[in-house]
Amino acid sequence: MALSSHIPTRVSLIDVGPRDGLQNEKSPVPAQVKIELVHRLQDAGLKEIEVTSFVSPKWVPQMGDNAEVMAGIERQPGVLYSVLTPNLKGFESAVDSRPDEIVVFGAASEAFSQRNINCSIAESIERFAPVVEAALAQGIKVRGAMSCTVGCPYEGEIAPERVGELARLMKQIGVQRVDVADTIGVGTPRKVQAAMEATLQHFGIDNVSGHFHDTYGQALANTLAALEMGVWNFQASVAGLGGCPYAKGATGNVSTEDVVFMLQGMGIDTGIDLDKLVDAGKYISDFLERKPNSRVSTAILNKRAG
Repeated sequence: MALSSHIPTRVSLIDVGPRDGLQNEKSPVPAQVKIELVHRLQDAGLKEIEVTSFVSPKWVPQMGDNAEVMAGIERQPGVLYSVLTPNLKGFESAVDSRPDEIVVFGAASEAFSQRNINCSIAESIERFAPVVEAALAQGIKVRGAMSCTVGCPYEGEIAPERVGELARLMKQIGVQRVDVADTIGVGTPRKVQAAMEATLQHFGIDNVSGHFHDTYGQALANTLAALEMGVWNFQASVAGLGGCPYAKGATGNVSTEDVVFMLQGMGIDTGIDLDKLVDAGKYISDFLERKPNSRVSTAILNKRAG
């Protein structure tokens, strides 16, 4: 069976491991280890890396070394380094670190918005408008992370219209591209496609990415469902690092290794060296004293040991 004509021949991945993956680690991860992880990811061929976030260290102590990490990276031409900025203060702190892109975030669920950032969806957009404006004025790209696009730990299922409305609001304040995120990993292929369709009414296919968690083991199926719509940008986390602090029991992001293996097996070009990627995942997992949360990594490491 031939690949559907919609399926892209090349996919670009954003590795969110250094930021989304490490932010909830209880023990501090030294700046030097984070810098080394970024270096290993770019060496493996990743062209987009979400490095850190400029949030108050009171809320996310793990990211308190944000400026040090950004300053320590040996940047490679052609690699885009992004940072999360929750408000204008965060953006102002981030500017000196010269990020290529900032990430603002909103939820498609009112309850999640309240519990996560203590304000309504409308208020969150209002809060981000000046951040987006300031970034664009300085030539910094802006991405909008849309969380809980298929399900919410407090509200249950989320209607696609709510996702479309959030995408519309993001577009309205000047956000250039958005992530459709299944934050708690409850999405299944048709639901993910419905959320994508709602988003595509406001953003072109080149400005939409998929961000799927693997809580119920659906992340690869959901990636394939988005690929079938022509989506060619996805987020994943090396070694499957990270979860969601506000979603009880949510396991991590889909692992970058698993996504790359699937894409390569489909004949889709990612520009990523899988062996080097596995090494990067093993490096950070060894530091955290646990095994990589990636089936592909486990298989490759077992094969090497054998």
